[in-house]
Amino acid sequence: MLRCATEIADEAGISALTMRSLAQALGAKPMSLYHYVANKDEILDSIADLVFSEIALPSAEGNWRTEMHRRANNVRRILHRHTWAIGLLESRTTPGPAALRHHDATLGALRAAGFSVPMTAHAYALLDSYIYGFALQEASLPFKGPETVADVAAPIVQLFSSGEYPHLVEIATEHVLQPGYDFGDEFEIGLNVILDALARWIPDNSGDIPSFAAARSSIGGHLVLR
Repeated sequence: MLRCATEIADEAGISALTMRSLAQALGAKPMSLYHYVANKDEILDSIADLVFSEIALPSAEGNWRTEMHRRANNVRRILHRHTWAIGLLESRTTPGPAALRHHDATLGALRAAGFSVPMTAHAYALLDSYIYGFALQEASLPFKGPETVADVAAPIVQLFSSGEYPHLVEIATEHVLQPGYDFGDEFEIGLNVILDALARWIPDNSGDIPSFAAARSSIGGHLVLR
């Protein structure tokens, strides 16, 4: 039943998932579903947890940066597969076991790297804000993949012919409309900037632990320098 519910959401969006549509897909009567679940919220909780189960858990035994890099790309890939889940995964108030394992493993990998408890919380929030934000932006773009960029962007560029938007013209002609452009490539660039900055939050071998103010200054300075 949950796989079927996920397929409906994948094909038509989360709003298309109702007790009636699920029953129809299963070849059953809507009321019969209540023998297995209490309501639609329970289905949403369950399919959100199902999505979390598809994400490989980061390991506290591995290199923290490698694990966070792998996790970020894994989450992005899963959210690309299940775009409806972008706004659902973090909204459930009754997280399932897969979600709890995922969060605990991610926190554990950061703690094992040497991040303090507050810094672990800041790092996790920063990474997820970037990953989910990028996934949302990527899902909202009017083009899908490098091969469709020119078809969508070229007519838009025509709107800039008045000369009022020189910087938009510059970015479009010298970057976006260049052969091989893929918006997805921006993900790695931003992710590496964040991971570089987070690395400065880990105490060095001398035992010095950077304060939050120092870490915030460090990340700000790093982003400016980049």
